[in-house]
Amino acid sequence: MESKNDKQSKLDVRYLRMARIWAENSYCKRRQVGALVVKDKMIISDGYNGTPSGFENVCEDDDNVTKPYVLHAEANAITKLARSNNNSDGATIYITASPCIECAKLIIQAGIKRVVYGEKYRLTDGIELLERAGIEVIYIGLEDK
Repeated sequence: MESKNDKQSKLDVRYLRMARIWAENSYCKRRQVGALVVKDKMIISDGYNGTPSGFENVCEDDDNVTKPYVLHAEANAITKLARSNNNSDGATIYITASPCIECAKLIIQAGIKRVVYGEKYRLTDGIELLERAGIEVIYIGLEDK
């Protein structure tokens, strides 16, 4: 019989793969990142990195540097929740890349209790802040799945 942990692990991989597919919606050339917020086995929000609503869908300048106003996938997913009737208390966020420190702060404030990510980034301050806040952080290498 399959244990609860096995079922959760399979769900984690599945949602993370879905976040990777969602990332394909990003117009960013350097890096496409996707995020899904899941609560009670339902996707309650989604996001990918890109420019704010109403801006041109160009993330990089002529030198291929990311424009300073590009939103991260997590920020898009969390701010989208603010405009809905859903809330993220106790939810899990699935992100294709590890969150930066700014997104980690948003995750903490949104009441999200689990973070599952699929790609490590050279800076680890976001992950460290989440762990310090008592949030469960799980790395699942997407290249293996």
